[in-house]
Amino acid sequence: MIIAGDIGGTKTSLGIYSREGGVRHPIRERTFASGDYGSLEEIVVEFLKDEAIPIEHAVFGIAGPVVGSEVKTTNIPWIVSEENITEQLGITSARLINDLEAIALGVPHLTGEDLHTLNDGQRDDHATMAVIAPGTGLGEAFLIRDNDGYRAHASEGGHADFAPTGTVEIALLQYLRRQYDHVSYERVCSGRGIPHIYAFLRDAGHGEEPPWLAAELAAVDDAAPVIIANALHEERPCPLCTATLDIFASVLAAETGNLALTVMATGGVYIGGGIAPRILPALQRPSFLRVFTQKGRFAGLMERMPLHVITNPKAALIGAACYGLERATP
Repeated sequence: MIIAGDIGGTKTSLGIYSREGGVRHPIRERTFASGDYGSLEEIVVEFLKDEAIPIEHAVFGIAGPVVGSEVKTTNIPWIVSEENITEQLGITSARLINDLEAIALGVPHLTGEDLHTLNDGQRDDHATMAVIAPGTGLGEAFLIRDNDGYRAHASEGGHADFAPTGTVEIALLQYLRRQYDHVSYERVCSGRGIPHIYAFLRDAGHGEEPPWLAAELAAVDDAAPVIIANALHEERPCPLCTATLDIFASVLAAETGNLALTVMATGGVYIGGGIAPRILPALQRPSFLRVFTQKGRFAGLMERMPLHVITNPKAALIGAACYGLERATP
C-alpha cells in the first residue's frame, strides 16, 4: 500500500493506493488547504489518523526543485525531506518528485474524457511530449520515449525570463521591472501573475476599475479567482478583467509554444494546472492557437503539434501514484 500526494501552494491532495486498485481507483482520497498547515507531515498525519491501513511507501509530487532528497517549496514556507517523512510516518521509504514531473507521469494514463483538445495536430507516438501548468506558480516538464513507456523530466522553465510579444506586454515588463529584479514567466503567467497584469492595466490607464470590483478585490486574499470570474461573466463581463485574461492567455500561448518548440513536442502538448480548465473559453478562441503557432519559419511545425488542456484535476495525483506503484515499491 502506498500514499501518494499532489502538493501545491494552494492545496494538497492525498490518496491511498494499492496495486490491485491501480492509479485510477484510490482506496481513500482527501484534499487539504496547504496554507492551513505548517508542514506536509502535519497534513499526512491528519489524513492517516483514522486509518488502520498499513502504509509502506510514500510518493509526493511537490511544487519546487528536488535537490537530493529535499525540497524547499516555492510558494509555501516548507522544507520537505524524504528522511523526515520516513521517520515521522514510520514507513519503509518516501520519495519526492517535482509536481510537474508528477503531472507528466500522469499524462500517459489520461483518456479523452480527461482532456479538451485545442488542436488535433498529427501526433507522433514515439516523440517527446510537453507539459505546462499555470497554477499558483508556473510549472513545466516533458516526457521522452523510453522503451515501451515514457521517462518524465521536470524543469524550472517557468522561472525563465519573461519575453513580451507586443507593445502592451513590453510595457507590462517595464512596469514589473520597477518592482522586481527578475521578471519571469511565472511572475505573469500564474495565479499570482494575474493580479500583476490587472494592476498594470489599471495603473497604466488601459481600463477603469469599477468601485464594486475594487471592493470585491479588497475583501479577498487571492484576487485571481475574482478577476477570472468577472472576465468570464456571461451577463456583465468587466472590460478590465477581460483585458487581463486576454493578456494572460496570450502569454500562456506564447510560452506553451516556446516549450513545445524547445523540446520538439510532436508527441503532444498538454496544458495542466488549476487555471486552464477554469478559463477554457479564453483558450478556445482562435487567437490562442494563433499565438501558440506563431513561431516564424516553424509555424508549420507548430500547427502539426497536438494541443490539449488537461481537465482532470487529479492528473498529478495519478502521476505520483503511478510512480509509487511502478517504481518506488518492489
